[in-house]
Amino acid sequence: MGNENLHPKGNEDVDGKSASDKYVTIFVEAKQHRWPKNEPISFAQVVKLEVPDYDPDSPITYSVKWTRGNGDKPEGILVPGASVKVKDGIRFTVSETGQS
Repeated sequence: MGNENLHPKGNEDVDGKSASDKYVTIFVEAKQHRWPKNEPISFAQVVKLEVPDYDPDSPITYSVKWTRGNGDKPEGILVPGASVKVKDGIRFTVSETGQS
């Protein structure tokens, strides 16, 4: 489990960067995931990495916290509808908070 998809093998892309240069490793509940380097991640996307059948319309609610984020915002709480910039090694925790 784990690292086999984190650093894809292959040729360089048109811009001269290998595919692995375009992704960072993020952690959701200690599980590694690859994420596009300059693409923010939303609340729903984080929850879906932990709870694949997550439905925003479900009565079950979640809270998302992050640590080891960017220097200007190294930690915080991600709320529904919001997103955060990712960096290599950012860590997310997803907790079920009960019924809405």
